[in-house]
Amino acid sequence: MTRQETTPRLAGHKLVEALIAQGVDTAFGVPGESYLAVLDGFHEYRDRIRFVACRQEGGAAFMAEAQGKLTGKPGICFVTRGPGATNASIGLHTAFQDSTPMILFIGQVASDQRDREAFQEVDYRQMFGPGTLGMAKWVGECHDAERLPEYVARAFHTAMQGRPGPVVLVLPEDMLTQPISAPVVAPARPAEAAPTPAALAELRERLSQAKRPLVIAGGGGWTPEATTALQTFAEAWQLPVGCAFRFQDLFDNGHPNYAGDVGIGINPKLAARVKDADLIVAIGPRLGEMTTGGYTLLQAPRPAQQLIHIHAGAEELGRVYTAELLINASMSQAAPALAALTPPADVPWRDWTVAANADYRANLQPTPVAPLDMAEVIHLIDAKLPEGTIFTNGAGNYSGWLHRFHRYTALHRFGKTQLAPTSGAMGYGVPAAVAAALLQDRWVVNIAGDGDFLMTGQELATATGYGASKLLVVVVDNGTYGTIRMHQEREYPGRVSGSDLFNPDFAKLAEAFGFVAFKADRTEQVGPALDAAIAAGKPALLHLRLSSDVSTSRSTLTAIRVAAQERQSCA
Repeated sequence: MTRQETTPRLAGHKLVEALIAQGVDTAFGVPGESYLAVLDGFHEYRDRIRFVACRQEGGAAFMAEAQGKLTGKPGICFVTRGPGATNASIGLHTAFQDSTPMILFIGQVASDQRDREAFQEVDYRQMFGPGTLGMAKWVGECHDAERLPEYVARAFHTAMQGRPGPVVLVLPEDMLTQPISAPVVAPARPAEAAPTPAALAELRERLSQAKRPLVIAGGGGWTPEATTALQTFAEAWQLPVGCAFRFQDLFDNGHPNYAGDVGIGINPKLAARVKDADLIVAIGPRLGEMTTGGYTLLQAPRPAQQLIHIHAGAEELGRVYTAELLINASMSQAAPALAALTPPADVPWRDWTVAANADYRANLQPTPVAPLDMAEVIHLIDAKLPEGTIFTNGAGNYSGWLHRFHRYTALHRFGKTQLAPTSGAMGYGVPAAVAAALLQDRWVVNIAGDGDFLMTGQELATATGYGASKLLVVVVDNGTYGTIRMHQEREYPGRVSGSDLFNPDFAKLAEAFGFVAFKADRTEQVGPALDAAIAAGKPALLHLRLSSDVSTSRSTLTAIRVAAQERQSCA
């Protein structure tokens, strides 16, 4: 037997041992006095696991969420009670809506002080109430130190089982200082639901009878093997494949069957194609508001199209949409089963698929913009950085240029290349990029709006402090909360309120954090700046200064305002 199984250890140390046993080599967090025994455990096992100390709990939770997306295993975040937990809640909510496995460990007041509103005390079962409309799949609080390894194992299983998602495990500080001898539990292997032969037979029959089918892939739980199988299925059946909102790296965007992304800023021709389809095969996505265009592309609860919905969480199936066929299956089981289905000798939708891809490729052609063309910026970044580069973003109109003009590679080629919040959380991109740069030896590019960047820009200190090098942050600065300003001009043209921004010199700010930094306000300045950033051997920031009139990849604020005024004058 090993030392950890025979010699009593502090529960805080045993918790770190349990993480190591689960294959965790990096945890993110902000230190707190409520879990000092765990921090000491990280020191004890510093040659096997590292604790990355972040500058704010929201940034730490975003980093753990990105870790979960990148690895497919729970991202790990530690925060202290009360303010630490509330700050971290944004990352927890993102993990919930994005179906990302994650575990948030929260230090808690001592057990003998519970229910007195002790210093920073919160009841986390009420705060993060589990359920389909909550923020966590499970909230546990361990008071018996000997059971701590059991709780950790359950947290890992729950985070990965069915629809992946976040779990909260609360740690009373007195429990963490107790000596225990309970052994750690073997690595979690979640159960995976598989489609039944009858369901597969019905799917094949319905698909064979379709005239205009469309696949929408998305959601969590995908593996490289599953995305390979998805491509095999699409090729064998000659199906057009769209990717759900911010899941664009599930299918190779350069593939002739790719139809584009089904989300915010959707190609109007793809939106029309979704509505015109006679069969939607949704593999993995929740079919939430963003993917369905506010539940208009697919009418809720009964779509005009036939719907086959495959999802890992049984609780999700039928929750919003009724369907001709509901299949409860994990992506690692569903995709290979679909790939094994024998297609008919010929399909009537061959031209439909070709046209879908042609629409996608036509949408890649931008309308030139001077003096700084964001579409060309994306093309330059793609040309100068290698395939497999990871791209991150938070929320804002600026992300539309990335989503429209960058062509993501499939998960099975280089690993995950898109880290972006389907929850629409501002501030996600910088911490996600820092986590990716620390976890993997690949280039990472964060595209951030000026409002988005300053939500979590302090995490640049984490990047330099822990030695990130292949990291480029591109700040798109148009001096406004662009999405809100766009909606204001659409609904209340000319009446601007609360959306103006007063920004620092982002280049000087980055230099203060140890980054190299560059500025550009014309397209021709971008290429040389990128070359210098890539050659610097340290993290870099590129500050792009745009007119506030530049709003989306398709329109300007002036055009939106004029259209709104004309609409109102005709009303």
